[in-house]
Amino acid sequence: MKRILSSLGIGSATVDTVLPTTLTAGESVDARVDVTGGNDTQEVDGIYFALATRYETDESRGAAKIETYDLADSFTIEPDEERSFTVTIDVPYHTPVTHGRTNVWLDTGLDIDWAVDPDDRDPIEIEPDPLRESLFDALESLGFTLRTAKCEATESLFANRRFVQELEFVPRSGPFAGDLDELEVVTLPEGDGFDLLLEVDRSGGLLAEHFDADERYDRVSLQPGDEADLERRLRAAIERNL
Repeated sequence: MKRILSSLGIGSATVDTVLPTTLTAGESVDARVDVTGGNDTQEVDGIYFALATRYETDESRGAAKIETYDLADSFTIEPDEERSFTVTIDVPYHTPVTHGRTNVWLDTGLDIDWAVDPDDRDPIEIEPDPLRESLFDALESLGFTLRTAKCEATESLFANRRFVQELEFVPRSGPFAGDLDELEVVTLPEGDGFDLLLEVDRSGGLLAEHFDADERYDRVSLQPGDEADLERRLRAAIERNL
């Protein structure tokens, strides 16, 4: 009976991953995986992990895996036995920054044949990598404040990308206060950096907004070494779209 219940996930082994709750995109971090045996001896074929986020479509929301990892070594877990493993989690540099409507988590599961796989979910805060940090600093210097962020489906635009992150900034002060309603920035991974897709939403009347005549688009490349000149290039891109 115990074996039958374990196959249904009742009294099965459990798994818990212990790692920092705040990580930086692009870094590697060591995590500890604790496995506790259930009511019966079970053969575990491996431990798998998925770093994931949610993205929005026109009709609903979906989940996407950013990166997957696994510990392929199999082992046997006895009833109430406790075992711990160490794993290195590499956080891709293009992992979405957690802000606004963006959340990121790590799923951990045990691969057990003929059973409901035990799993664990850990929410994670993702801080920007140095390149995106320079983007935030440059826009802050221009008087912008990050209002919200979300991941949106883009399969119709980019065949090799399920989603991208869109950052929405508003001018609270500085040279563009009063001239813009908002600035939307899409961070599109490109090589060792990002292509920044800009949507400049100018302040306009109802007629302009109805025909989207108040929206202009531009593109700025952000690669390692571009940080010092980024504020000037962003300002020039916004000014030519006013």
